Order: sequence, then structure tokens, then C-alpha cells
Amino acid sequence: MLEGRAHDDATAAVSELYRGHALGLTRLALVMVGDRGTAEDVVQEAFLGLYRRWSHVQDRDKALTYARSAVLNGCRTALRRRRRPFRTVHEPPVWSAEAAAMVGEEQRAVMEALRRLPLRQREALILRFFCDLSEAEIAAAMRISQGTVKSTTSRGVAALGKILEGER
Repeated sequence: MLEGRAHDDATAAVSELYRGHALGLTRLALVMVGDRGTAEDVVQEAFLGLYRRWSHVQDRDKALTYARSAVLNGCRTALRRRRRPFRTVHEPPVWSAEAAAMVGEEQRAVMEALRRLPLRQREALILRFFCDLSEAEIAAAMRISQGTVKSTTSRGVAALGKILEGER
């Protein structure tokens, strides 16, 4: 456990990071694992781990990258622990019944297609298109090279397109 000034520094730094990024990381986890409770638990564990290891974080400017990686790892662990297939119903905000039907069906199809992709491709696509991260940020979060990010994203987009085309 941290003591004195180290405790105060860790509390302030991790609290600020949490206030600024917990919602976005929870959304990332929600897209990955499909249920809010698990997503919130994964994010809480990531921030708790960051707090506990704060004195060992050498480049504190990369704390968000560490938290993002911890969330992805937590999601992987949660998905491995599941005994039944993933099922989700994503309900977007709606403005009319017609919009709800069209948007809802399209988003459900995309979410279901994402679920069918290999985990690494799914992660790369979610980080790129849902979280709007750069290739460098994705590489850091996934702990892979930028070249691997490019090829994984490309393969994921192609596979997603084939899955969605096959459903039409």
C-alpha cells in the first residue's frame, strides 16, 4: 500500500485520470464484453491496478495507455471465463419508431458481426472505429506493432464486410 505523499500523489493522479476517461473506457469494455456490470467491473479493476502500481509507473504520461491495456486484458479474461455464448441487445437512442427500427437493426447486425471476428481483430476495430484511436495508440494499448495494427485492422474490416454481406 502507498504511504504519505506517494498515496496523495497516486490518489490525485488516478482520480483525475478516472474522471477524464472512465466513461470512455467503460464504453470500450461494454462493446467488448456486452454487459454493463462486467464492463464496469473491468474498468474499476484497471484503475485499482493503476493506483496500486502508481509508484512503479515510469512514464506517467502513458498512464491512460496502461489503463486502456488493462481494460482490454480484463475484457479478455472476462470473455475467457464465460461459459455461454455472448448475446447482446444494443439499444441506441431513438427519435422515431422508424429510426429505431432501421438504426437498431443495423447496429445489432454490426455488433453481432463483430462478435464473430477473432478477438484481436475485434479489439483493433473497436479501438480504431469506436474509440477513434490512432494506429500508434492502438499498438500501445494492444502491445503490438503498428504494422500488426494495420494488417489486423485491414483483415478485420474485410472479414466484417464478408460477414455482413452474407447476412443480406
